Amino acid sequence: MNEEQYLKKKIGFWSLTALSLGGIIGSSWLFGAWQTAKLAGPAAITSWVIGGFVITLIALVYAELGSVKPESGGLGRYPLYSHGKMLATVTSFSIWLGYCATAPVESAGVIQYANQFWPGLYDAAKEQLTTTGIVASTVLMIFFVVVNYFGVKLFAVTNTIITAIKFVVPVLTIIAFFMTGFHSENYTSHGFAPNGFSAGLSAILTSGIFFAYTGFGNVVMMSGEVVKPKRNIPLALITSLVASTILYTLLQIVFIGAVPAEMLSNGWSGIKFDSPFANLALMANMVWLSWIITADAMISPTGSALTYTAGTSRHVFGMAKSGFIPSYFATVNKRFGVPTRALTLNFVIGLLFLFPLKSWSAIVAIVGAIGIFKYASACVTVMVFRRVGLSQNKGIPGMQIIAPLAFVFATLLIYWTNWSRVHLAIWGLVIGVAWYLVVHMINKNSSIEIIGGIYLVIYILMLVLISSIGNFGGRGLIPEPFMSLIVAALGGCFYYFAVYNGVWYMRKKGNIKELQDEITNAS
Repeated sequence: MNEEQYLKKKIGFWSLTALSLGGIIGSSWLFGAWQTAKLAGPAAITSWVIGGFVITLIALVYAELGSVKPESGGLGRYPLYSHGKMLATVTSFSIWLGYCATAPVESAGVIQYANQFWPGLYDAAKEQLTTTGIVASTVLMIFFVVVNYFGVKLFAVTNTIITAIKFVVPVLTIIAFFMTGFHSENYTSHGFAPNGFSAGLSAILTSGIFFAYTGFGNVVMMSGEVVKPKRNIPLALITSLVASTILYTLLQIVFIGAVPAEMLSNGWSGIKFDSPFANLALMANMVWLSWIITADAMISPTGSALTYTAGTSRHVFGMAKSGFIPSYFATVNKRFGVPTRALTLNFVIGLLFLFPLKSWSAIVAIVGAIGIFKYASACVTVMVFRRVGLSQNKGIPGMQIIAPLAFVFATLLIYWTNWSRVHLAIWGLVIGVAWYLVVHMINKNSSIEIIGGIYLVIYILMLVLISSIGNFGGRGLIPEPFMSLIVAALGGCFYYFAVYNGVWYMRKKGNIKELQDEITNAS
């Protein structure tokens, strides 16, 4: 029986936009500006702009995929159609682990701020939650599951209300700091880019910027439950990403201007806060704002975690449908229209992140470096779909330019990230490929599944090479900006090879007609 028939199509444009904003505006607005400024100084402003631009390109790719074939758990399903099981397995597991980490990281952010009211939840010296804090975070994660358990309609209404509330506080913070406590000399006292512009580029993946913007992915995860997906998915994605890019950039601007000059005696890397914006508000004698920010620190991460809890359950549902995990998790609760078994599984995996890492910054550092890989594969898939004729009359104008440009920028973001962070993510992909090959041999699957995803293996090898000889923790054999230009050119050439690889797979597999029929019936 097709369990997807029990999913309820009840999410419209406003709920969908709130879903995206709810994922984007979470704990990153409370911590991201501080972390990025420590790494890049005032140049952190450009980091948010570049990050927002790249993510918007990627979101447009997903907007087309979601319009062509709206499907719950689509982030992991699309690579399966275009390149086969090896690519889909690696992509799905990387998405899953990244999303499972979000609920614990957001709950950790809530509990860290709650420490101001209930001391003993957070150890500032060790920069991690105490045992009591971990228990409190676990209880909060249970709340996320319960809200999602009782259906998509309750979730959509709850999330829309929370998003409306938490969007107001960052805007109020921006206005308040512009009007008082703004030190414009901070932009020049240590130079606009005290650690070089390379530090700002590296910060995109490692300081919470990319982590913040990827909240848009929840829209794609739940596309199977959207009313009029062809219209609402692209419109909601663009609206939410443009709004959030402006918001985060303004927050970074006021943060840099709000830091007291005496705190910069040791440079931007020496600034220390427990609750960045709340602390700055107290320093500027805005006690009222400090209380509001602290209260919002309980709401914003909670809203983001609710959206990720919903989206991740749909991803597990898609993984089970694809055969990557037991079909037991491909079951939808007929009463509530929610994959409740997937919700429970994700809760358990989330605890495996929370217990050993114990802090917001530790989990974000891992998620950011891994997250970019899953989005690069979508840039290839969207053009494969076009080449085989699946996107007729449903494509977004200019996708022939948007998709390769997004892939090139995704490759550059990986290169720009310090090699010490990148190599961990790449080894994770290598392990994923090795795991698939073992399962492949056990199940005696067709070799076409390996050939269809062969571009991933070559891509990993290319990333290892360019990162190891580059200027971001590598050997620095070729100076910048020439090395970045070489990486961009390699990324562009490799993109078209990956598209060719996918077209070959789909034609060899013979699944084009079946997908065309599914798309026609869905329309």
